[in-house]
Amino acid sequence: MPAREADAEGRVTITEIARRAGVSVPTVSRVVNGRSDVAPQTRARVEDLLRRHGYRRRPAAPGTRAALLDLVFNNLDSPWAVEIIRGVEEVAHAAGAGTVVSALHDRSGDAREWMRNLRARASDGVVLVTSALEPTLHEELRILGVPLVVVDPAGSPALDAPTIGAANWAGGLAATEHLLSLGHRRIGLIAGPPRLLCSRARLDGYRAALEGAGIAPDESLVVPGDFRPESGFTACNTLLDLPEPPTAVFAACDRMALGAIEALRRRGLRVPQDMSVVGFDDLPEVRWSAPPLTTIRQPLEDMGRLAARTVLRLARDEEPGAPRVELGTDLVIRSSTAPPPDRH
Repeated sequence: MPAREADAEGRVTITEIARRAGVSVPTVSRVVNGRSDVAPQTRARVEDLLRRHGYRRRPAAPGTRAALLDLVFNNLDSPWAVEIIRGVEEVAHAAGAGTVVSALHDRSGDAREWMRNLRARASDGVVLVTSALEPTLHEELRILGVPLVVVDPAGSPALDAPTIGAANWAGGLAATEHLLSLGHRRIGLIAGPPRLLCSRARLDGYRAALEGAGIAPDESLVVPGDFRPESGFTACNTLLDLPEPPTAVFAACDRMALGAIEALRRRGLRVPQDMSVVGFDDLPEVRWSAPPLTTIRQPLEDMGRLAARTVLRLARDEEPGAPRVELGTDLVIRSSTAPPPDRH
């Protein structure tokens, strides 16, 4: 009797993969689960068959829960990451799943080491935050049947991976419109890294608000930053050194806004009396800054929660819902913004 090639739902079975590869079922199982005790030539032959047949690990039985989620950042040096972790961990804990947090630091060696570790621990799903995996690593996840959800994608996301983001364009628009409503007409922007979609969207929202007010964007007022306080400090000094400095600054993240406030303080300038400052994120500490920061609230914990729920649904072989989700942003007005000073 010929070996059974597919299960009742039409998926190719490990038994059939083993028969075609000329190896035992335990050997195929070791490859699927990332074990290292398989000869390289055998592993390559089995992985090629898994890829060609679109093999996916069998989903957990109804009522069972995923055991482990991987949460991967580019870096972990920001309170912003803590908010995402909080949301993911809350949902994972409620589902009886553990969470492994990693940082890749834009180094391919780190990514490959992470993938080796993921294969060894047989993770049930991956939440990837503002990072991008090499295509070969993304393909390895697919072969292993490990579902992937991307939060705040760095670039164009993989077509088969759901994404969770925030309304960054609307947030940039709202921040700039708030300053315009106070009477500011010369508004600086400390932009985020241009490789990130969220940075480009906030910049586009800023420009759209200016154009909507009949103000031609002045590119000398747009200074790049890298989401760190130091870059906000440096960028604000660049704006202050212009022949005609802005009366307000929109920083594309709270940490850069705090750096800008420190640059103003060191020059003996007051916020908001001499210059207004708006941030983006609404990190917990900015309500205690001096002065408390006007900012755009990004629902970071909610983004983490939704990402975790989505990857858990995928791990159970359920539909993830909408493949692209943008959660709303809100303007939070505090004490760092006011009408522009009278300079005449």
